Amino acid sequence: MAANTRPAGILPATPANIRHAAAALRAGELVGLPTETVYGVAARADDPAAIARLFRAKGRDESKQVARFVADLDGVRAAGATVSDVARRLAAAFWPGPLTLVLPGADGAWLGFRAPAHDVAQAWLRELGGVIPAVTSANRSGKAPAGTAAAAWAALSPHLSMVLDGGPVTGGQPSTVLRVAGAEAEILRPGPITAEHLARIPGLRLRSM
Repeated sequence: MAANTRPAGILPATPANIRHAAAALRAGELVGLPTETVYGVAARADDPAAIARLFRAKGRDESKQVARFVADLDGVRAAGATVSDVARRLAAAFWPGPLTLVLPGADGAWLGFRAPAHDVAQAWLRELGGVIPAVTSANRSGKAPAGTAAAAWAALSPHLSMVLDGGPVTGGQPSTVLRVAGAEAEILRPGPITAEHLARIPGLRLRSM
């Protein structure tokens, strides 16, 4: 898309616009941003109204959880999730990267976390100042993931405050989702991190699907 025809809601990922997008997320607005796999749409994880808007925007079943983006395991612990030795090894091996770890929370619920390997997403997380975002792919449920800012905006623009344009992303496949309890793990959604990759982690016992 030529710069002179760019919709007003699609912003180049400059430092100023990344700060603007972080402020919008903190204020409860929905924000689109690039990851190394697909474009995502984010809402403040501790804001029920923002999360409800996220589900309406996606047309998503509210019983399905949305993963949280963190910079590292400190963010996971701050959210109250339990980090086993195997989970720590998985994060050391594959974060930042396309692996979502689903871990037990303090209240018995399961919480998903991912550290994205994209410079724009990482810079945006730093600007959030400890606020944890819930992020899912920027498309209507059941539709193809967005690989560009324009596609993310076209899919969800009535609901988005803005999309940070970090250029086309080349991953194309959403992250692998792995549920980890102690040393046992189960792939909930196949993705770029395969069972063969996971098998290299010392102590991990991968359950069959």
